[in-house]
Amino acid sequence: MKKVIFLVRHCKAAGQDPSAGLTPEGNLQAQELARFFESQEVNRIISSPYTRAIQSIDPTVDKLGIRLEIDDRLAERVLSSGEMPDWMERLRASFHDLDLKFSGGESGLEATERAMEVLRDASDGTVLVTHGNLLGLILKRIDESYGYEEWVKLSNPDVYKVEIEEETHQVMRIWE
Repeated sequence: MKKVIFLVRHCKAAGQDPSAGLTPEGNLQAQELARFFESQEVNRIISSPYTRAIQSIDPTVDKLGIRLEIDDRLAERVLSSGEMPDWMERLRASFHDLDLKFSGGESGLEATERAMEVLRDASDGTVLVTHGNLLGLILKRIDESYGYEEWVKLSNPDVYKVEIEEETHQVMRIWE
């Protein structure tokens, strides 16, 4: 049986803190997402607990009349608990070595595993709202050709459609 899952990166945010909300531009993008999902078959919406993810999908929840579920497994990956002035280089390295783990953080493999649990448990027509690093890792798990360079190209927001049939996954970007 085939199922379709939508992976969404949150809209433009005012910061990286879990409580950071959307910018005025991000709020407009959230309205665009709601219009976009009106033409899709959506039955369920699950979001990261971060404010920017919830605010990104709230207009869709309102427009479609679907209850929003929160799942901590969709929270952004913590690269490290300490300051990392060279975090972009460290992130790049972590895409190439999924076992790489920095102080107080989680490896790419650990983050991917928790996110893939949500994807496996999702029913047909589910929207999963998450963050850039985690989305990039999910895409890499589904299609090995995705990596750091593709992560850099992700937009805020971004939407990917994943078609799952048995153990086969196909992914395509559907946000323009």
